[in-house]
Amino acid sequence: MTPNEWAGLAVAVTTLAGALAMTVRHLVKYYLSELRPNGGSSLKDSVDRLERQVEEIMKILILK
Repeated sequence: MTPNEWAGLAVAVTTLAGALAMTVRHLVKYYLSELRPNGGSSLKDSVDRLERQVEEIMKILILK
């Protein structure tokens, strides 16, 4: 292979690695945002609401 072909291969590999890294970064950011409370619409908020409701139901059942 000529030096130009090696350089082209290096650029292609670097570009693909960069694209993969950016994709992973975007996905991690998205999923981490779902685990933080944001006032009602995140997965964390939904789980917290369900836990409170289950606790209330358990209190009612225990008192009866």
